[in-house]
Amino acid sequence: MPRSIWSGAISFGLVNVPIKLYSAVSPKDVRFNQLESSTGQRIKQKRVSSVSGEEVPYEEIVKGYEVGPDTYVLIEPSELDALDPKATKSIDIEDFVDLDQIDPIYFERPYYLVPDKGGSKAYTLLLEALKETNKVGIARLVLRTKQYLAAIRPLGDALVLETLLYGDEVVPTEELDELPDVEDVELSERELKIAKQLIDAQTTDFDPSQYRDTYRERVLELIEQKAAGQTIAAAPASEEPTRVVDLMEALEASVAAARKSKASAEKKGA
Repeated sequence: MPRSIWSGAISFGLVNVPIKLYSAVSPKDVRFNQLESSTGQRIKQKRVSSVSGEEVPYEEIVKGYEVGPDTYVLIEPSELDALDPKATKSIDIEDFVDLDQIDPIYFERPYYLVPDKGGSKAYTLLLEALKETNKVGIARLVLRTKQYLAAIRPLGDALVLETLLYGDEVVPTEELDELPDVEDVELSERELKIAKQLIDAQTTDFDPSQYRDTYRERVLELIEQKAAGQTIAAAPASEEPTRVVDLMEALEASVAAARKSKASAEKKGA
């Protein structure tokens, strides 16, 4: 059973919904330690002066913001503390917007919201109202001294809070010089038709259990084999020659392969 990381209340209008916050994800990764090759001993990181090379005691380290080459503004911890947003126990919904107006690029990290004691009715009320209106609550909250913008939305029988990136944290596509000018690219009706046929042939219901991190699985398998004393010989990677493929030919072949794969999958399912 996961443990809640925060408790408080959702506030919208004059309604308060007592809730507890749980992390909704548990990212999986393979973490390695740095070791000395000759002894196998752990490597320790030290903070040293860039000029003298001497180690600097932790109590003598201060924060500085670079405003120019080798020019810094020193900031005292007390000055930052004075600017910290006040830690409240409230998630304040400021606006409601249509879900499809939020591009997924703005979503950052999801959390589950669970009703706390006495909050089941108000929680269910907000959940069902969001479902029926297809709206998302835009809110602010403070977690670990940092203020976040967040979206509250329904997911099945639960409310999910997703922290959002602020507008100035997302790079506008207009800044990408290499993007083609759509008006200057000529597409034939046949090319577009076959491209849509390919999309249709590969369209299915999203099932996250179908997708696995095969690289992580191979790394863990390698670790288990080496821990068991096996010698692993890695074959040198060979580069595939780049082939210039006719776009229409590639589309038609892709559609045929996708339809064959889909038919095979449906046959297995039956």
